[in-house]
Amino acid sequence: MSDPELLPISEPPRRLEILTGVGRRRTWSADAKARIVAESQASGASVCAVARRHGLTPQQLFTWRREARQRASSTAGTPAFVPVVLEPAATTRPKPPRRTRPAPAVEIEVAGLLVRVPPGMDAATIAAVLQAAKARP
Repeated sequence: MSDPELLPISEPPRRLEILTGVGRRRTWSADAKARIVAESQASGASVCAVARRHGLTPQQLFTWRREARQRASSTAGTPAFVPVVLEPAATTRPKPPRRTRPAPAVEIEVAGLLVRVPPGMDAATIAAVLQAAKARP
């Protein structure tokens, strides 16, 4: 019994492919990556099938998915802009008595609570207070 790999080739190869030039990696735009990642996260989608359809390895697609999750979690804690409602001052209402302390610079209503933010408060403290207000039962 002999190993077929060690036997001489009975006929020459019919096709020979020679690659010339410098091989380079493909580049994907951020939009294309986001679209492919979203497609792979759809209900019932197979990561391997999506990767094959776009000419990727599953490992590359898993890396893109992990990077997208990390970007989403890093931006989750950043303060976002909220709409501001300005109410016109009533002309018939008497002026309140003069306060001994300065009035708050900003009032924020969140989760049914009114949060008064004094001038000079740092953003981290404001974010922690708003997060606690949203998390209350």
